[in-house]
Amino acid sequence: MEAWHGVKVVALVGGVGGARFLQGLKALGAEVTAVVNTGDDVWMHGLRICPDLDTCMYTLGGGIDTERGWGREGESWTVKEELAAYGAEPTWFGLGDRDIATHLIRTRMWRAGYPLSAITEALCDRWQPGVRLLPMTDDRVETHVVVELDGETKAIHFQEWWVKHRAGVPAKSFAFVGAENATAGPGVLEAIAEADAVVLAPSNPVVSIGTILNVPGVRDALRKTDAGVVGLSPIIGGKPLRGMADACLDAIGVETTAEAVGQHYGSRKCSEDGILDAWLVHTGDRADVPGVAVRAVPLLMSDVDATARMARAALELAGVDVG
Repeated sequence: MEAWHGVKVVALVGGVGGARFLQGLKALGAEVTAVVNTGDDVWMHGLRICPDLDTCMYTLGGGIDTERGWGREGESWTVKEELAAYGAEPTWFGLGDRDIATHLIRTRMWRAGYPLSAITEALCDRWQPGVRLLPMTDDRVETHVVVELDGETKAIHFQEWWVKHRAGVPAKSFAFVGAENATAGPGVLEAIAEADAVVLAPSNPVVSIGTILNVPGVRDALRKTDAGVVGLSPIIGGKPLRGMADACLDAIGVETTAEAVGQHYGSRKCSEDGILDAWLVHTGDRADVPGVAVRAVPLLMSDVDATARMARAALELAGVDVG
C-alpha cells in the first residue's frame, strides 16, 4: 500500500457503487479526489438533499447504513412518520432523523449564500472521509426523466422516477436541466489536469457518470489530461452491478453489456468525444472497444480488500508507475 502514497487519482463517481469503489481507492493509500454527481440533488420538505455526496461522505466516514448502502446507520424515522400523519407530500421519499440533521445544516448554509463545494467541505470536517469530495458543479443541475404518465408525456425529477416508480415507467429520454449553463465545480478541472490517473467508477453510466460528463469542460478535461483514463464496467454478465442501470441504458439505445457501455464512453484515440484509454470488465465478460485496452478482472465489490484489488488493477492499467 505504501507504494501508492502520493499518487494523485481522480475518480468520477455517483451513488452506492461509486462510494464503495472509493473505499478501495482509499485503502491503497493514494491521494484521491472524487468528482461526485449532483444531478440527483433535490428539494424535499424545504431541505436540499444531495444523495450521492452524502452516500460517499457517510460511507467513507463510517456512518453509512451498510445493509441499505445509503442513509445513516442506527437511523430512526419519527419525523417521516409525523410528516405522513400530516399528509405532507412526497411520502415516497424517506428522510431519516439523523440524515435530516445533515440536510438542515446544508440548507442553512445554502440560504446563507455558501456554494455547494464549500458546504460539502464543511460537512466533511465532521466525517473526515479521507478522500477529497468535490461536487461536479456548484450550479443547480438536475436530472429529469421524460416519461408517459396518466396519458401524457411529462418530465419528472429523477428521484421520482427512481424511488417512487422504481424505474418501472419506461424512460423516453433524460434531460440534464441546467447542465448547459453550468460550470465545473472549484478544483474539478484542475484535479483532472494534475492527476496521475483518472478512473470512472462502476456507477450508472447514464445518470451518474453521464451527468458529470454533461457539465461543460469535464469531457474536454478528460480528453486533454496526460493521465490514463480507465473505466470499470458496472455491467456484469449482462446485468447491472446494482441498481437499475439497464432501464437507463435502454432509454438511450445502449445495450446492457460491458462492451456496449465501453463503446458508449468511447476511445480518446479513435473518436472525437471518447474518454477512455482502458476498460475493465468482469472475469468472463468480453468487450471489443476500438482504441481501448480491455482487461478482465474480478469486479465484485464483496469487501474492501476485493474493491482495493479492483482499484489497483485500474491504476496499473492507467499506466501509473509506482516504482
